[in-house]
Amino acid sequence: MGGAVSAGEDNDELIDNLKEAQYIRTELVEQAFRAIDRADYYLEEFKDNAYKDLAWKHGNIHLSAPCIYSEVMEALDLQPGLSFLNLGSGTGYLSSMVGLILGPFGVNHGVELHSDVIEYAKQKLDFFIKTSDSFDKFEFCEPSFVTGNCLEISPDCTQYDRVYCGAGVQKEHEDYMKNLLKVGGILVMPLEEKLTKITRTGPSAWETKKILAVSFAPLIQPNHADSGKSRLVHLPPVAVRSLQDLARIAIRGTIKKIIHQEAMSKTGNGLKNPPRFKRRRVRRRRMETIVFLDKEVFASRISNPSDDNNNSDDIDDERPEEEETKPSELKPDPPVNFLREKVLSLPLPDPLKYYLLYYREK
Repeated sequence: MGGAVSAGEDNDELIDNLKEAQYIRTELVEQAFRAIDRADYYLEEFKDNAYKDLAWKHGNIHLSAPCIYSEVMEALDLQPGLSFLNLGSGTGYLSSMVGLILGPFGVNHGVELHSDVIEYAKQKLDFFIKTSDSFDKFEFCEPSFVTGNCLEISPDCTQYDRVYCGAGVQKEHEDYMKNLLKVGGILVMPLEEKLTKITRTGPSAWETKKILAVSFAPLIQPNHADSGKSRLVHLPPVAVRSLQDLARIAIRGTIKKIIHQEAMSKTGNGLKNPPRFKRRRVRRRRMETIVFLDKEVFASRISNPSDDNNNSDDIDDERPEEEETKPSELKPDPPVNFLREKVLSLPLPDPLKYYLLYYREK
């Protein structure tokens, strides 16, 4: 039993392997994956497995395999300012990565069946906002989570630009899912054992594309045994940002531009070549059947005509290696949060500085 790509020693190496295998194909998706460490969403005793291309489940907590999340993020074709609904939002890992792309004027909602998982997701979100330097490199669309069965969403809810469902959808619920989409929107979900992308091209027109053969646990059907009535799920209202919040976003954006201009004046083009590390050989494998616990099983990528010229079972991909350097030279400098330093140096009252920093810890 193995993953679609080799395991990484850390989050960056895992992302490198996903890029090598063409699961991550766009810069926006790569930036989001690198900004949030997958291990932060694991319980401490299971973090040794965080950078393997495998799903993980403990009780009600579940994370899909990195290759699955990569395909989902690419298929959603996310852009700043869009609205996103995550059905079965789980730990919030995917919702947080999406939030980095949506930016401050997007909408980011999640529905999760289990209340204990909602609490876990909120803890992980709070940890990311307070401690991660990646938070200051992006303007974040913070996800909002509600508890309930995603098959009982109130019929008067707003429609969304992008929708993802993280459990197997039965054919009988396909139209229900489609109706959550705006015209022009994209829905990604496991449907009839295929990860499927559906684009709403008109009020009653759809385009469907099968992406990947998968087998998720099916959606849990609503249980009305207690009351006999449906418990409608009311999604969060789309809130209008306050003038104070808009000012904070604008000020932070202006400071980031100043930092970028200063970097350009120092380096000529604003880009410093990062230290290059010796890369090991990456073994790329075509994905065959992978069985995982009771939550998710995924199989081989659906073949495309372009795959015909590249159908070997194992490909050894060797990249040019830099000359080896001494271990002391391989240690990168500690990261510097230039935005934080710049804000703290401003001639402003401390409470205003901390407001601009979202009251984050150093």
